[in-house]
Amino acid sequence: MADNDSARLDDAARAGWLYYIAGRTQDDIAQILNISRPAAQRLVSLCRSEGLISFHMNHPISTCMELAARLRDRFELLHCDIAPSDGSAETGAAGVAALGGVLIERWLRSRKSLVMALGTGRSMRASIERVPPMSCPLHRLVSLVGTISPDGSASPFDTLVKLAEITRAQYFPMPLPLYVSSPEERAQLIEIEAIRRIRTIASEADLWVMGISQIGEDAVLYRDGFMTRGELLDMVRHGAVGEVTGWVFDAEGRFLDRGTNLRVTSVPPEPGSARRRICIGQGPAKVAPLRAALSGRIVNGLVTDEDTARALLAD
Repeated sequence: MADNDSARLDDAARAGWLYYIAGRTQDDIAQILNISRPAAQRLVSLCRSEGLISFHMNHPISTCMELAARLRDRFELLHCDIAPSDGSAETGAAGVAALGGVLIERWLRSRKSLVMALGTGRSMRASIERVPPMSCPLHRLVSLVGTISPDGSASPFDTLVKLAEITRAQYFPMPLPLYVSSPEERAQLIEIEAIRRIRTIASEADLWVMGISQIGEDAVLYRDGFMTRGELLDMVRHGAVGEVTGWVFDAEGRFLDRGTNLRVTSVPPEPGSARRRICIGQGPAKVAPLRAALSGRIVNGLVTDEDTARALLAD
């Protein structure tokens, strides 16, 4: 294929993604791509006529592929998917959720029995909402995180039950609060036989899929009532920048031996694991925690967008 034809298909794929997945109008696309409205309309039509898009994008956008390759090389990743960006948080989140859904669906389409362990959070929930109904009785889903909110209610961002309903897979929830009142209580609870079995299944899972959050003034754990302001400030003073499944780490990707990390009931992350540990996340607030988690080998896979990818690669 000639370079001009390849570039035109790239443009058609980008226009199709913006139109069909991000929900942009043809006027929006014309402005984003700096072309006329008729040209935008022709690109959307070309995307459809060439079969570049069905339910999922079938043509890889070269820029996203290049960024993914650079991230794989920089951080020795086992998996990397990059969604197109147009500079808006809404479009970035939609694209990452779509790719996260594709990732989960692809693994669950396997005919070989597997175990998938899941974190919680808004990005995870949005990705799972993109997974189509299917029947996966051979697979097992297990929670990495306690599913009880600070007030004792079920977490609104629990992903396990939702995915199990969609896929009819066997599932193992973690019936614990994310944080308990003391290290002693934690030690007692995780030794309960049923909890110990769930944690063993999760630790041996073929794939972990989880979100990531920043630790700072806008920390999700503080905003959602999982930690006090005093706990948050103490962690920040000791270098905390992010968390996965409730475990807080610093800019080097090292877990802090203090504060809420002494009371968290989640399955401990395994830095340097040979199994796939994939993180779904995007946006400026996630850059520092993502860079730390990737550098510290807390995760070895990533689903994000172009803008976040470029920020992670910046020196």
